[in-house]
Amino acid sequence: MHYRFADRLSHAPKSFLNELFRVSADPSIISFAGGLPSSALIDTDGIRTATYQVMEDDPSIALQYTTTDGYLPLREFIAGRYRSRLGIPATAEEIQIVNGSQQCLDLFAKIFLNKGDHVGIERPGYLGAIEAFSLYEPIIDTVPLEDDGPDMTVFERLIHRSPEKFFYGIPNSQNPSGRTYSQEKRRAIAEIMEETDTVFYEDDAFGELFFDNRPRLPVKRYIPDQAVLSGSFSKTIAPGMRIGWIYAPSGILTQFNIVKQAADLHSNFFCQKILHRYLITHDLDEHIRKIVEVYSRKCRLMCDLLDDQLPQLSHTTPQGGMFLMATLPQGLSSGTVFEAGIKRGVAVLPGLPFYIDGGGTDTIRMNFSTASEEQIHEGMDRLARVITDL
Repeated sequence: MHYRFADRLSHAPKSFLNELFRVSADPSIISFAGGLPSSALIDTDGIRTATYQVMEDDPSIALQYTTTDGYLPLREFIAGRYRSRLGIPATAEEIQIVNGSQQCLDLFAKIFLNKGDHVGIERPGYLGAIEAFSLYEPIIDTVPLEDDGPDMTVFERLIHRSPEKFFYGIPNSQNPSGRTYSQEKRRAIAEIMEETDTVFYEDDAFGELFFDNRPRLPVKRYIPDQAVLSGSFSKTIAPGMRIGWIYAPSGILTQFNIVKQAADLHSNFFCQKILHRYLITHDLDEHIRKIVEVYSRKCRLMCDLLDDQLPQLSHTTPQGGMFLMATLPQGLSSGTVFEAGIKRGVAVLPGLPFYIDGGGTDTIRMNFSTASEEQIHEGMDRLARVITDL
């Protein structure tokens, strides 16, 4: 049988995810390659109680269809948190619930991108965004990422000279690099973009996970009608619930709602009800403080071990989130390190898939949220032996 698939599939970059799943399934391998939050920090007892309460109160409603935009009380909670944390006048009408923020990437690209349109991203950029956008066959332009955000000279030239439909960035604890935009660059981005019709897509998956517990003002704070924010409960509550959201102007949400309805009618309503019950019966700030305390300690440990055991590697020093990026000695391939690491029982993620226009052969992304501190010690010992041998 000859299957006549759509041409767009030929433009999709090769995914590294199957290889990651294979590695993650092997208990003998200490993996710094994945992107999972710590399972030990999921409040299983609290979620179990919230589930029981929902089933006791209104099971027939919780297990029924609902509206495409999502459970109103949950959207009101999200909007209220934007108002209290960031001073942004968000309303529930500007929030749409989605199946994890990854779905935002697909649906947002669907409503904006025609074949051959330009879209801007960071370099290195988030692998999930590259994969989602590529299916719509755009021209992806990149802007180098510095320690405090995009290279503003390149960014300004790109925005003013190319017809970018939107620019996608992760200002807070970027994946894969762990870098955070300075407040000065956030304001500068807004000033540059407000002279154009380009939309800023602000992926805020890690905005609650700063080690100093201090929120950073988003770009949307400066250009509210020209920017969208996406967020997720995957990093703070439970990824298996697949509950995220997009916060956007009404003109964008109207079109977003149309494609969301066509895609799946609505996100998991049962999980939305459980999540909302959990949020109103538990102290989310206290829960996040516990997560941040653990991640901060693990990040410092991994950075210290890199400095002590692998001084020939340079690396980023994240202010939050779950990742850092390291640069290998000249001539050493990240693919070679990955393959040799698997044989020694440690996995890192080669930088190649984060560079749509080539590059990343000398970089590796390392996750510090999943492994225990004991595993970080052992895994770094194994990685040091791998790189020393190579």
